[in-house]
Amino acid sequence: MQATELLKTYFVDTNTWDEMYMDASVREQYQRVVAFMQQLSLEELNKKEELAKRLFMSQGITFTVYSSGEGIEKIFPFDIIPRIITSAEWEHIEKGIKQRLKALNLFLKDVYHNQFILKDGVVPIDMIYSCPHYLREMYNLSVPYDLYVHIAGIDLIRNNDGSFYILEDNLRTPSGVSYMLENREITKRIFPDLLPQNNVRSVIEYPNILHRNLVSFSPRQIANPTIVLLTPGIYNSAYFEHTTLARLMGVELVEGRDLVVDNHRVYMKTTYGLQQVDVIYRRVDDEFLDPLAFNPNSVLGVSGIMNAYRKGNVAIVNAVGNGVADDKAIYCYVPDMIKYYLNEEPILKNVPTYHLDNRDQRQFVFDNITNMVVKKTNESGGYGMLMGNNASEEEITNYCAAINKDPRQFIAQPIISLSSAPCYMQGKLQPRRVDLRPYALCGPDGIEIVPGGLTRVALREGSLVVNSSQGGGSKDTWVLAG
Repeated sequence: MQATELLKTYFVDTNTWDEMYMDASVREQYQRVVAFMQQLSLEELNKKEELAKRLFMSQGITFTVYSSGEGIEKIFPFDIIPRIITSAEWEHIEKGIKQRLKALNLFLKDVYHNQFILKDGVVPIDMIYSCPHYLREMYNLSVPYDLYVHIAGIDLIRNNDGSFYILEDNLRTPSGVSYMLENREITKRIFPDLLPQNNVRSVIEYPNILHRNLVSFSPRQIANPTIVLLTPGIYNSAYFEHTTLARLMGVELVEGRDLVVDNHRVYMKTTYGLQQVDVIYRRVDDEFLDPLAFNPNSVLGVSGIMNAYRKGNVAIVNAVGNGVADDKAIYCYVPDMIKYYLNEEPILKNVPTYHLDNRDQRQFVFDNITNMVVKKTNESGGYGMLMGNNASEEEITNYCAAINKDPRQFIAQPIISLSSAPCYMQGKLQPRRVDLRPYALCGPDGIEIVPGGLTRVALREGSLVVNSSQGGGSKDTWVLAG
């Protein structure tokens, strides 16, 4: 059976922006891919899907789910149909993210030094001091080049009018970039001719750009500074990513027990003795980084590392204390930051957001809870979230009680109809909701955004939750050259 029948089963919700389909016709950027697939038989497409699964299995491309109370390692679901972004769309996204990151970097420098934005009342001071990720240990601590955000994963969604919105900023230890890289490698294997035919821009430069930036942050001006990737260990949900990035950059993968601090300098234990470390790309959260400064029970970090950092003897990427800028309660002030620091209008809009510590906004959300998604301000991965349209009466009652108990820890947003993209499922082409996480690398020479990113897919029919921890998958993201 030929795949020419694929489009006949593809039905798009009229209230949803579809990445491939518009007015019963295929958008220009998808036409070559659709034409290619229609030349194949369903058997050939099924074989390609099976090959992709085997490649993910053989290479151990996994993530860990904690929602059931036990860490279950799973193969990351992958859809073989790429998500395609035009050069014009990408240019708009790129400009918007660069603008946003400039403002967020300036905010972090300001909030840990002069605090002009607080004194001028642009961001409420109690919003900062009530944030659990605002770290007084970082106050007046200078960082190289005044850069706090070195690696950012900015989550974007597309509304039913085709406009891109920023959903959230990930400025601490953003994950998922290894899946972006692996998705592209899998696509090269299953559709080797399609990438050059469509003039798709490359993403494989990411590790090289990251490594170059890490070298530039070294406190010692030496030819080959020692760079390490600090991982919490094999039980972390993103351990596959840690090993992948360390291998691709050619740097040592270390755990806290592999490092020691002596005389305010960080050293790595080797078979040849101690070796001074210049740059730490850490994937350990702030609270576990230094048991002397933060959580005294942590065995994941390194005792005394904050003193070495404060003395300027080691660079830590991303900077400690960034969580104050990606707290979901601070998120709605980012457009104001852009106007305040850059004197510009935001290029990319925020999703409308309600602060639940505001009594009027809280009451409005309670009255319209079935049209809202309510999130905890410092949770990630889709955990601790209430989708009002799918929640039971009991769940809503319990959630509202939790909000009333500590409203600062919650925000609410209207449920946005995420854009859909074609997915190959059970021998059919079906629309599924998607978001996009591009990765930005900030260095002394500016901000570089690899042309692509991680497109996450809500694999369950009708679902708007794309997180891998909640049953989502991913697909390769193509950015077309102009």
